[in-house]
Amino acid sequence: MATPNYGYEKRQKELAKKKKKEEKLKHKADRKVGEGAEDGAPDDNAETESTETNSDVPAQS
Repeated sequence: MATPNYGYEKRQKELAKKKKKEEKLKHKADRKVGEGAEDGAPDDNAETESTETNSDVPAQS
């Protein structure tokens, strides 16, 4: 019977914990940035990104 690899399990737990912490910090930063646009206006970045990705497709008027 194989012996359990406790070092591997510990490393996986540490990586999961680190990933969760980074995601939490990212969400917190996103919320902080979102507070600046409290007036209800849409973000200009979202519109710019969609037009940049579809720049090879002609706009229909």
